[in-house]
Amino acid sequence: MNKYVLIGILTLLTVFGLSACGGSDENVSDENNGSDSHSHEEMDTVTDEESDAHSDHEGMNHSGSSEVPEGLTEAEKPAYPVGSKAIINAQHMAGMNGAEAEISGAFDTTVYSVTYTSTTDGELVKDHKWVVHEELENEGSAPFQPGDEVVLNADHMDGMNGAAAVIDSAEQTTVYMVDYIDTETEEAVTYHKWVTEGELSSL
Repeated sequence: MNKYVLIGILTLLTVFGLSACGGSDENVSDENNGSDSHSHEEMDTVTDEESDAHSDHEGMNHSGSSEVPEGLTEAEKPAYPVGSKAIINAQHMAGMNGAEAEISGAFDTTVYSVTYTSTTDGELVKDHKWVVHEELENEGSAPFQPGDEVVLNADHMDGMNGAAAVIDSAEQTTVYMVDYIDTETEEAVTYHKWVTEGELSSL
């Protein structure tokens, strides 16, 4: 009789032991799954942030110099003469839209939005606004058309100068170089290139 009781006890211990092992494996599996899920969420967040940052023209040089590309023609009768003020209605970068600007230059040219591959990090920068005709390599006299491939001779952003680009849009208009106070940081931005006439409105 004692022999049967002993066998029964051993059997119960074996069952409990196997159950405990199975529960441990499930916990480990759950922990691993949770860890993997968290990692993917973090990766997605970083990817989204990097994408948003790049689309927001990260690395764009807000201020510039008063120098303009060779061959760029000053506008004879611009809607906003040099020294006048206007409101910027553009979101090329944070702190720009709604800012009061003073016109520091006005020029008649063809202006382009372009998509290019950065020479510093290899990232694709889409629909960059703006590049003027005189900032393109071997520009010639005739304006480029959407879809044309060009090389940029401008340094509005890091990795832009010398980059291969594709023309997204082209428009014959007056472009302006402007000074303004960043609406977010309240820092002075000088000789910013470029704002089109359609992106300005009267005070």
